[in-house]
Amino acid sequence: MSRSARTAFLRRQPFAHRGLHGGAVVENSRTAFAAAVAAGHGIECDVQASRDGEAFVFHDWDLARLTGESGLVADRTAQAIDRIHLTGTSETIPSLHAVLTEILGKVPVLIEVKARGLNVAPLCDSVARALEGYRGDAAVMSFNPEVGRWFAAHASHIPRGLVVTEEGRRGWRSNIARSLARRRARAEFLAYDVRDLPSRFAARMRRRGLPVLTWTVRDAAAEAVAFAHADEIIYERARS
Repeated sequence: MSRSARTAFLRRQPFAHRGLHGGAVVENSRTAFAAAVAAGHGIECDVQASRDGEAFVFHDWDLARLTGESGLVADRTAQAIDRIHLTGTSETIPSLHAVLTEILGKVPVLIEVKARGLNVAPLCDSVARALEGYRGDAAVMSFNPEVGRWFAAHASHIPRGLVVTEEGRRGWRSNIARSLARRRARAEFLAYDVRDLPSRFAARMRRRGLPVLTWTVRDAAAEAVAFAHADEIIYERARS
C-alpha cells in the first residue's frame, strides 16, 4: 500500500485532543473517548510506559494533576497503575489495549507515544503489541524521532508521524534540525503546533504529499488558520 493510501484517513475527520473532555469528563478517559466516538470524530491520545513497559493512556509524566496520587507514571508497575483512579471519577487509568478494545475501529486513533531519550523500545513494543490484529485506522506519532525510527524498523505497517513545535525557532539551523528529525523518524505525516502556522517547513512537507495535522485548535481563529495551512485539526472544542 502506498504512503498516501496508508495515511488518507488522517484527512477525513477532526481528532478530539485526549478525547472529548471538559467539566466532569477527564481527558484521556474512557468517557472522553466514548464521547468522541459518539460524535464520529477521531481520537488523539497519549501513551507512556509503566515501570514494566506496558502502554497506559495518560498525558502527564507525574500523576498529581489528574489523580489522587503523586510521583511518576514510569515508577509504577502496570498492576499498580490499574488501581489508580482519575480524580472525581470511578474510572481508572486505562491501558492502551483496553482503550483500543472499546473503540473497536469505530473511529480513527492517533497515538502520541511519550518517550524520552534513546531507549524507546519497551514502550514502542507495547504499543505495537496493543495494535496487533486491530482492524481500525490507527497511527503513532511522537516528538521523539526515535519512536518513528523504531516503528519503521519493527512495525512498518503502522503509519508514523512526527509531532512538531517550532517554539519561535525559524532560522535555517532550526529548519535543518526539523528536516533531520523528520528523516530520522521516517515520518509519513506531521502533527504541527497551530501557533507556528503558517510555516514554510510544514508547507514544504504538504507539497511533498505528507498530511499535516495541527494541534491544539481551541477557537474559531485557530481553526481558520488550521484550515488554511493544514489538512485536519486536533481540537479541544466542538467543531463548527
